[in-house]
Amino acid sequence: MNSVEQSAGHRKRLRERFLKGSLTGFADYEIVELLLSLGTPRKDVKAQAKEALKRFKTLRGVLSASPEELQQITGIGPHSVFGILLMQAVAREFLKEKILDKHVYQSAQEIFDYLYHSMRDLKKEVFKVIYLTSRNQIIDTIDLFEGTVAGTAISPRQTMESALEKHAASLIFVHNHPSGNCAPSKSDNELTRDLVFAGSVLGIKVLDHIIIGNDKYYSFAGEGMIVQYELGFLGLKMKGI
Repeated sequence: MNSVEQSAGHRKRLRERFLKGSLTGFADYEIVELLLSLGTPRKDVKAQAKEALKRFKTLRGVLSASPEELQQITGIGPHSVFGILLMQAVAREFLKEKILDKHVYQSAQEIFDYLYHSMRDLKKEVFKVIYLTSRNQIIDTIDLFEGTVAGTAISPRQTMESALEKHAASLIFVHNHPSGNCAPSKSDNELTRDLVFAGSVLGIKVLDHIIIGNDKYYSFAGEGMIVQYELGFLGLKMKGI
């Protein structure tokens, strides 16, 4: 049996194992090998799969890598990357559908998983708004502001006007930090406070503000800051300010 026949037999055995037991018992490099073979079904990509795991450390690291990063590995070209890109796209759509029927304000992790791949490599800050009904079902998600690496000027007034246009009852804000550090800045804290105050005046609830960094996130709701700002607004209201 020559090397071509051996490679074909190896790929066939991997696929048969998957069909019989899903990914149970698969090594991470074998999963990557299966994905790479979707774009190049007649090429042996075992060595490339192992090299990808070595370079990106984990299966998640490989799945999160950009096409440019993957193609830096000798033997991985546009066709080989197809399986990885397909997996990323399918995963995003699955996660999007998964959160549509949930009270997403309790699931900052799901929002992070859904948006991470599309936001992690952005060189500028992008401020997204997720509009929800009174039952916390997603109406729409849009990019409302875009800025430079240093930040972006966000208007609470324009944000709330867009919420009224969408007939939203509640909002979730998401933006990225190109530096990779998801810790909120002073301006992030002030903006979130102002948005909570503006929403409170209009009867629109801010459920969360999530900052996406390098493979991690910061949730203002999770850290108790949204409640703190709401109490601050109530305090001012009681004082007649």
